[in-house]
Amino acid sequence: MKKIFGAKKSQDPPPSIQDATDRIYKRGDTVDEKIKKLDAELARYKEQIKKTRPGPAQEAVKARAMRVLKQRKMYEGQRDMLYNQTYNLDQVAFASEGIKDAQQTMTAMKAANKELKGMMKTVKIEDIDSMQDEMMDLMDVSNEIQETLGRSYNVPDDIDEEELMGELDALEADMDFESSSVPSYLQPDKESDLDSELNLPAAPSGHAAAPNRQQEDELGLPTVPHASIRT
Repeated sequence: MKKIFGAKKSQDPPPSIQDATDRIYKRGDTVDEKIKKLDAELARYKEQIKKTRPGPAQEAVKARAMRVLKQRKMYEGQRDMLYNQTYNLDQVAFASEGIKDAQQTMTAMKAANKELKGMMKTVKIEDIDSMQDEMMDLMDVSNEIQETLGRSYNVPDDIDEEELMGELDALEADMDFESSSVPSYLQPDKESDLDSELNLPAAPSGHAAAPNRQQEDELGLPTVPHASIRT
């Protein structure tokens, strides 16, 4: 049967948006190259028109320049059409990518939702509340144990703090009285009072004053003061 009717040919996959965009860009580049060539040809015709005199020769150059201008306008229209197609393809590609991102997001959220439901089955609010109550009870018991261990022995619980403060004031008064009743000769003397009572002279310095020596004359004899000589 395959020899009679032939085998079914496998169909090629349809082109993607990126393939179509690349193809259009290549066509656009080809059109741009043609426009550049026409621009160069127009520039050459302009120079020829300036150099030739008015007449049949100049009119022939102008006719060729008009033909090149028409081709240029046609290629520019094709280029604009290709640019519009690439713009539309870009919009479609952007929308397609957005849909793909949304699909991936939905898939991830479904998986997370399923996992969260499985985890919530193992955690119950009642168990958490019960555990919190047990922890509070244990903390209260621990505080009571610490207070019991830190309690002082042989100390009555009904002690009046005002009475204790009165005893403390009385003890301070007795201490002041005992310190004032000590005899003066047993109290430590101050260094300044002892120095004033003794009134001792100041200690001599290391350099003693040199005695006054009498002046001598040339022969070594003591000179007589002029005031003692009577005239």
